[in-house]
Amino acid sequence: MSEELRGRSAIVTGGARGIGLVIATELTRLGAKVVIVDSGVTIGGASESPDLALRVAASLPGAVGLAGDIADEAVAQSAVRLAQEQFGAVDILVNNAAIIRDGFVFKANLEAWDAVIRTNLSGAFRLIAAATPAMRDQVKAGRAPGAIVNLVSTAAIYGNFGQAAYAAAKGGLIALTRVAAHDLARSGITSNAVIPFGATRVTESIQPANEAQAAYKAKALEVSPVYVAQLVSFLVSAAAAHINGQLIGARGRELFLFSQARPVMTQRVPVGGLDIAAMAAAMKGFETHFTDLVTDLEVFSADPVL
Repeated sequence: MSEELRGRSAIVTGGARGIGLVIATELTRLGAKVVIVDSGVTIGGASESPDLALRVAASLPGAVGLAGDIADEAVAQSAVRLAQEQFGAVDILVNNAAIIRDGFVFKANLEAWDAVIRTNLSGAFRLIAAATPAMRDQVKAGRAPGAIVNLVSTAAIYGNFGQAAYAAAKGGLIALTRVAAHDLARSGITSNAVIPFGATRVTESIQPANEAQAAYKAKALEVSPVYVAQLVSFLVSAAAAHINGQLIGARGRELFLFSQARPVMTQRVPVGGLDIAAMAAAMKGFETHFTDLVTDLEVFSADPVL
């Protein structure tokens, strides 16, 4: 058995099913001990199986479960304490927990917005805030630095119909990944974001708006999430200690390194600025560099490499 993560302790949120469970399973296969945090809710966030984390952890060697909402600060703190008490440290954070509640912006449901942001973004921040003081202290005491991996989405980059809350939360999580990478760099703790492609409850919930999106859904449901788990496991291993602040995707047997927004062109504005007509003329120079208004489901509707 390969045990590159032997002696390491991980917390995986949303780890009781879907990609989270595949990640937790892969981490334990590689020798890590894992705290599975999961509230057992439906993909929309409704209560369904409150004890799911405990039941799943009991069947996974090297794992313990914590039933609770990671967006609750007390649950985040409990997850860190559990890792320390059961496994002696906390080295790895995998922020995977997410819900989805779609709706067009012109039919705004503020309760749905708040729920998605709370789980998908604030929950990740809660865990990072709770765990990183201990992770930094461990490094000062001579322990090898740990790693953070945040599961994000192409919806944050391309956008998609009706996914304002989900895309905004995942976009915020990309930004949080970068900030954590900066804040923790001196301690050697890395922070990276992974874009997962595969058969998940999120994929199953897609309501295609056109043929390209329908093709995306059909093909995505054929993709095994094991490749995502392998990428996550690599990024939290010593072999990836030099990789920090990056955005990497796994879609079947394809790996993607995503660019991150940077200026692609500049123009000088005269003293006093431009009126609307002059601004329109200046923008003509930018137009060949404008980003297409295309959804993520359309961009990735081609056949995956299985």
